[in-house]
Amino acid sequence: MEIGFHFVNFDVPGGVQALPTTLATAAKTAEQAGASWFTMADHFFQMDNLWPAESPMLEVYTCLGYLAGQTERIKLVVLVSGVTYHYPGLLAKTATTLDVLSGGRLVFGLGAAWYERECVGLGVPFPPRSERYERLEETLQICRQMWSSDNGRYDGNYCQLAETLCSPQPIQRPHPPVLLGGTGERKTLRLVAQYADSWNGSFQTVEEAAHKIDVLYRHCDAVGRDPGEIQKTAIMVIEPMADLDGFLRTAEQYAALGIDLIDIMPPEDSTDPVAFANRLGELVIPRVAQIECLRKPRGSADHLHAAHDGQVSVSAGRHRNTRLRNDDRDNRSA
Repeated sequence: MEIGFHFVNFDVPGGVQALPTTLATAAKTAEQAGASWFTMADHFFQMDNLWPAESPMLEVYTCLGYLAGQTERIKLVVLVSGVTYHYPGLLAKTATTLDVLSGGRLVFGLGAAWYERECVGLGVPFPPRSERYERLEETLQICRQMWSSDNGRYDGNYCQLAETLCSPQPIQRPHPPVLLGGTGERKTLRLVAQYADSWNGSFQTVEEAAHKIDVLYRHCDAVGRDPGEIQKTAIMVIEPMADLDGFLRTAEQYAALGIDLIDIMPPEDSTDPVAFANRLGELVIPRVAQIECLRKPRGSADHLHAAHDGQVSVSAGRHRNTRLRNDDRDNRSA
């Protein structure tokens, strides 16, 4: 199993003047510690379910482009771009630029968007949820076409592109890994089955994760997709060092489901991302690396329920796994 590091709190020691150094040092420390992913959210206001909206927030692709020149190996992950924030063709070009300049290290994350306040505040369209999902699917199709040899037209219900030219193409072929975030059972997990290379979910319990994976498998069956082709990842808001044994038990339960990476976001009261990344490298990553993941789990989650009680332990559950609403994580039926 692997670990990612989620950087989202820009209220760092030293204030805004310290942000360039702190962000770069956090990414380099996470890389040196053995983290596989460095993830950042695509928002313009700080998420007001975590901190006040007025708290500092920097734009994601500028940040990751800056980090491309500061790091060498770690994957640079957008977790995730709200589909309403970008014209799809321009987003594909922006993502391609980051993939080229990072030497092929982009993980391209998308979601249906949720943060109405920042959209209304900044004059960005925020259509009804059903339309956002339709736009999400069109965006996935446009990116796939732009990252192919087909430079022709794209005609969708919402998006019309006369020429899907993207030169140069991304370093990663046939395209950068496409990550979809969210756990909605009717729409999100269907799109994961149909389009995604990677999936990220936020779960309150291992039992919930098992259920969502079971739903994903059914969608894969419906579209003729091998679910083993889709990387399954989870995000946790947690201080794993507070109860390392409890965290490792949870990681083992996730691994039994085929989840092979846990993206760790420091708790809201954590203010030193560099020190946090150092502790991950010293205490957590070497232990997690010893956990074997089930690469081809059975389609039913029953085997997990038979092996475990299906619940995150009380101590591990103290991460208060906030539904990081950078997609549809609070839209349970979507």
